[in-house]
Amino acid sequence: MRSAAAAVCLLGALAFQDPPPPPGPTFEEFLAGVRAEALKRGISEATLDRALTRLQPEPVVVARDRAQPEVTQSLEDYVQQRLSPKTVATAREMAARHAAVLAHVERAYGVQPALMVAIWGLESNFGAFTGSYPTIAALATLAFDGRRPIFRSELFAALTIVDQRQMDPAALKGSWAGAMGQPQFMPSSFLRHAIDFDGDQVVDIWSSHADVFGSMANYLRAAGWREGERWGREVAVSRAVMAKVDRAVAMRTSGCRAMRELTVARPLDEWHDLGITLRGGGRLPVSSMPASLVRGRTRTFLVYRNYEAILQYNCSNSYAVSVGVLSDQIGP
Repeated sequence: MRSAAAAVCLLGALAFQDPPPPPGPTFEEFLAGVRAEALKRGISEATLDRALTRLQPEPVVVARDRAQPEVTQSLEDYVQQRLSPKTVATAREMAARHAAVLAHVERAYGVQPALMVAIWGLESNFGAFTGSYPTIAALATLAFDGRRPIFRSELFAALTIVDQRQMDPAALKGSWAGAMGQPQFMPSSFLRHAIDFDGDQVVDIWSSHADVFGSMANYLRAAGWREGERWGREVAVSRAVMAKVDRAVAMRTSGCRAMRELTVARPLDEWHDLGITLRGGGRLPVSSMPASLVRGRTRTFLVYRNYEAILQYNCSNSYAVSVGVLSDQIGP
C-alpha cells in the first residue's frame, strides 16, 4: 500500500507539472475559420456552401504526406523505379505522337519537347492517371493537419477555381496533395500558369494536350527556363576528387530542401580543374556555364540553371534528376 507520505509527495509533484496544452480546434471549427477568411477574399457564399458543407477529412492523405518517396527513397532507387524500359519506350512513343503540338509549344516558350514529355510522364503517367482524391477535402485535411502551412493557401486557391469557373466541387479531383490535371498543377499554379493554348476559350489541363503542354512550358519559363540550355549531365567523381570538392565548394544555405542539397554554382571550368569528368570518361565542356553538384549514393550529376527551373516544378532532386535523365533518353 502506498504510504501517506508518498501520496503527499506525488500530489505535490503533480501540482508543479505544466498543465496539458489546450485542445486544438475541431475540423468543423477549422472550416468555420476557412469560410470566414474565404468570404473576406471575395469567394462567394454559394461556392462555400457547395464546397464546405458536410466536408469530411481524408485521413489517408496525412499518411501519404508523411511517406513521400521523394523523401524516403534514395536518388538511385527513385530513378530506377520510375525510368523502367517500358516508361522510356512509352515516353518516346508519346513524343512522336504529339510532335506537332510539342513543336508549337517549343516555338512559343523555348522548352524542349523531350523535357515536357518527361515531366508529363512522371507527373501523371502521360495523362493516364491524374488522381482520384477530392481536391477540396484533401487540401482541407492537410491544412487542418497544420504540418505545412502551404496547404491552407492552396485550399483558398482551389476554392477560387471553383468560384471562378462555377464548377461542382465534387468534380475537382487530383492527387492526395491537391495536384490537378495531367501536369499535376497545384491550385495556385493553375491560377498563375495554366493557359488556353489551343484557343478554344477554355483552360483545360485535364484533356487538352495543347493546354497541358502549353501550361507546363509557361510554368517552366516563368521559373527561369533558358532556351537551348541543358538541364545537366552525369559525371564521374572519385573519392579523392570528392574530398577536394568538399574542401573547396560550399553547400547552398537557402531555398527548399533540395536546393540546400546542392553545392553553390561554379563554372564548368572550375569543376574540370577539381578533377570531375563525364561519366564514361571525357572532358567537361570548356565553359563558364555555372553548375552545381548533386550527389546520390553512387551517382553524381552536374546540374545547370534549367535544373533549378525543374526544382521549381517539384522541389526534389530525385524527381528533377529523373526528369532530366528521362528527357535525355527520349532524345532531341
